[in-house]
Amino acid sequence: MKPKFVLFFLLIHVFLLSQEKWNLRFYHEINNREISIYADNNEPMPMSSQFDFKLTNLTSTFANKGIVVIPEKTKKFLITVLKEIKPNSSNSFSYTTIYNFGNALQENYDSGYIYSLPYEKGKTQSIFQGYNGKFSHQNEFALDFNLKTGSAILASREGIVVQVVNNNTQNCPNISCAKYNNKILIMHSDGTFADYSHLKFQGAVVKKGEFIKKDQLLGYSGSTGFASGPHLHFAVFMNRTDGKRIFIETKFKTSESEATLLEEGKSYTKND
Repeated sequence: MKPKFVLFFLLIHVFLLSQEKWNLRFYHEINNREISIYADNNEPMPMSSQFDFKLTNLTSTFANKGIVVIPEKTKKFLITVLKEIKPNSSNSFSYTTIYNFGNALQENYDSGYIYSLPYEKGKTQSIFQGYNGKFSHQNEFALDFNLKTGSAILASREGIVVQVVNNNTQNCPNISCAKYNNKILIMHSDGTFADYSHLKFQGAVVKKGEFIKKDQLLGYSGSTGFASGPHLHFAVFMNRTDGKRIFIETKFKTSESEATLLEEGKSYTKND
């Protein structure tokens, strides 16, 4: 009896607030009764995926419900090989996968990096919501800079632009409007990501895949998405496949300190 192969796909986007479909593809090839499952990752960043296999008369070289990190700009990355257990018996397989951007297995990062204030030299801006803020930063190391609409947003750290959302005009002070956030997402050299959110409509001046330098102009602030008024939301994080973000405290250079954690209610001047 010839082996029977059955394949079902269910790809779940766990980054629910994303307005971009990640360019990641899973597929399989059959050779000598072995099934190889591959991935093509056309994104400029690693992608992480967790697989849940349902196998009949087959074993997998990759652990069930394990997480695999697929390198950026990679074609035909081998996920697993399925091999039959009992020859000449029917085989079937299916799998589901959840995936998200970044290295979901990452634990370490550059904790000593000093960030630049994300606005122009000579400007003084206040933090109207800081870490673990009561409005929308519960259990988050995120900062809201009090920037007026149209204020220049500069990169706090060099990196690669991995997402630009630019076309939204709506906002409201409710989490339901988070899907309308205009934002720029940048991956740093240590694998962490910076989220610059609430840009104005068509406010980004950088493009996905572009390498940007520290203090380079990224775009202009606004109040799109989950916002009660104009400001810049800034957070640095590592990602997990289930959508959870591991937020990271970030130190900034200010006119008064070479490296300090910014506090809610205080103002900070950028001298250089």
